[in-house]
Amino acid sequence: MVCLAVSGLAAGEEKRVEDLLRQMTLQEKLGQMTQVDLGALKDRTDIARLGLGSVLCGGNTDPENNEPATWRRTVVQCQQLALQSRLGIPLLFGVDAVHGHNNVLGAVIFPHQIGLGATRNPRLVEETARVTAREMLATGIHWAFAPCLAVAQDPRWGRTYESYSDDPELVGQLGAAAVRGLQGGARVRTWRALACAKHYLGDGGTTEGVDQGNTECDEATLRRVHLAPYREAIRAGVGSLMASYSSWNGVKLHGHRYLLTDVLKGELGFEGFVVSDWAAIDQLSPNYKEAIERAITAGVDMVMIPNGPGQPNNYLEFLRLLAELVNEGRVAESRIDDAVRRILRTKVRLGLFERPMTPEGLLSRVGAPEHRAVARQCVRESLVLLKNERGLLPLSKRARHIHLVGQAADDLGLQCGGWTISWQGSTGAVTRAGTTLLQAVRSTVGPRTRVTYSRDLAGGTAADVIVVVLAEPPYAEMMGDRKDLSLSAEQLGLVREARASGRPVVTVLYSGRPLLLGSAWEDSDAFVAAWLPGTEGQGIADVLFGDARPTGRLPRVWPKDPRHLRSSEAAADPMFPRGFGLTYRTRGR
Repeated sequence: MVCLAVSGLAAGEEKRVEDLLRQMTLQEKLGQMTQVDLGALKDRTDIARLGLGSVLCGGNTDPENNEPATWRRTVVQCQQLALQSRLGIPLLFGVDAVHGHNNVLGAVIFPHQIGLGATRNPRLVEETARVTAREMLATGIHWAFAPCLAVAQDPRWGRTYESYSDDPELVGQLGAAAVRGLQGGARVRTWRALACAKHYLGDGGTTEGVDQGNTECDEATLRRVHLAPYREAIRAGVGSLMASYSSWNGVKLHGHRYLLTDVLKGELGFEGFVVSDWAAIDQLSPNYKEAIERAITAGVDMVMIPNGPGQPNNYLEFLRLLAELVNEGRVAESRIDDAVRRILRTKVRLGLFERPMTPEGLLSRVGAPEHRAVARQCVRESLVLLKNERGLLPLSKRARHIHLVGQAADDLGLQCGGWTISWQGSTGAVTRAGTTLLQAVRSTVGPRTRVTYSRDLAGGTAADVIVVVLAEPPYAEMMGDRKDLSLSAEQLGLVREARASGRPVVTVLYSGRPLLLGSAWEDSDAFVAAWLPGTEGQGIADVLFGDARPTGRLPRVWPKDPRHLRSSEAAADPMFPRGFGLTYRTRGR
């Protein structure tokens, strides 16, 4: 089977790959298989000396500041060093651009994937990925560790918001759209950027939603639920995949030869390359040399090496031990050649040999108004109207007094969630550009409407309508796992107080997953699931005031029982079924 990801490679380009491979020493081949976190580089000149294949800025590892120009300068410096190596093979620079170019100040932050799942709009998802590619390329970066193709089954998992849906068909449809947006389509001769489908395989199915946990199911279920989206991504031409920290029936995916080699590269015909996750191969064995052997022979082509706190292994050790394994015959050199061939093909497809650096003039694209317009449309289409008693929504722009309640109403960090500037995200003005819901409401209403705000209900009991904004605190992987998905007593109390005022109550919820709503549901006249909408809060106001009708539909089952959270269990008696979503009969007033 010929994979579409490679079918666009002309015979001359394939010859170029083979010619390079023949010239390479073993150490140069191993260098191409090595990806080092920028903060773990002992000396940046090692990029040239060792012929490293890739550098990443992962988690909280950024240049000295997060300005777009600084990012580009850092990437260019690394690329210039790579070009000084003996064979001048360009570098792949990777970043976690998972909802926009989200590490960079001023970049557009899109809704997280759960919100995009609610849009059910592949064309819009493709355009968000296209915008992300433009902003990445403006800073010199070609590789996004996205999209996530997890089919999250249990919302207790802290990465649920990185999953488009609990439905494998929708995940496959939108994941393929994201691949096309980032790369330009399977049959485009030169990709614009490189996508990385993750995390292969079954990361969304772990028992009780434990991050990096164990997916316990038979092979038929694994294929039907978790493998299906990867088929679509491969058809769309995805050039790289990231292996999962998780296990399938007790066997770590990073060491799973059957799934990485036999199924992925054999049966599915994937001819891109597989990169490991952050220090993930270290989990295969306490003996680092044995861990390397297991990962490479299983089918991992490039190894991500952060060398951070609690991670003693480093890239120099990796290179030394992998060379020993080859020389001892424990890792076949044909396996090394296969890995390097895959990596070189990808660099050719990206046009890195001809254009290793992007033009500096592209920096003006970061945060461009037309990019923000796309994100605003995403927000509009992602909102799911769950309740609208007595047609309270849309609100009138000519109301006498509107009062907003809750920290989240004027907090960009809560609006964006994790993976925003920092790994876990944070509260407050996390980036310099964006619109909170409070700002958006004030810019939407007429000149005679009074808009007030307080974290509690102070000053709002006489308003025409009270808008309560609730939010999960920002989180990302590991830290985001929750055993209890209930709203907090404080959150429930805030909505209860608003109800006690006798005024109509609209509740807007920012969350990375469905939560158990408790009394907040009964105490609200209208309820909007806004997910984690990102920087363009004006899109929320567009829907609240009727400039856009709510069209979002739940991308996953919304459970009502804390004892039955997995989608398969919750679907029997859900609070809301997948696909639920109300709309308005009329536009704004």
